[in-house]
Amino acid sequence: MFETIIWATDGSETADRALPYATGLAEGEDKALVVVHIREILTGRGGGYPVYADEDELLEKIEAQVEEIRKTGIAATLKTATAATFGPAHYAAEIAEQVGADVIVVGTRGHGPVAGALLGSVAQRLLHDAHCPVLAVPPLKPAKVADTEHETVEGAVGV
Repeated sequence: MFETIIWATDGSETADRALPYATGLAEGEDKALVVVHIREILTGRGGGYPVYADEDELLEKIEAQVEEIRKTGIAATLKTATAATFGPAHYAAEIAEQVGADVIVVGTRGHGPVAGALLGSVAQRLLHDAHCPVLAVPPLKPAKVADTEHETVEGAVGV
């Protein structure tokens, strides 16, 4: 079903949680994983500056992840672009269209709709900009509580 998979990453822990989903979808013959990293910059009169002070280290980390993915036998490539703040989703969607991606895998930070709108959510924006399905991997939730007879999930008791 999916032959070309995009893993959109900003190098964060949240993005890293989406990586196993991307590599899982990319396993097998005739499949490819395209890792997309958009370098965000703040622009102003003085020029452009990276949003993340450790941008160079983030890129090194992502390049190392791509190498590790290749060692598992998955055909992985890295594509990068530079965008103004709040523009990375557009560029990630554009790269996905250029490479003929079948799905984009991205992590989410778990902001609600209001915080996502104010802070900017790449995952939410991708849902509107992408030409293909988007698999949004949520942040980790607290561990489920279980007893010996019934399992409790978010306050509901299993029967």
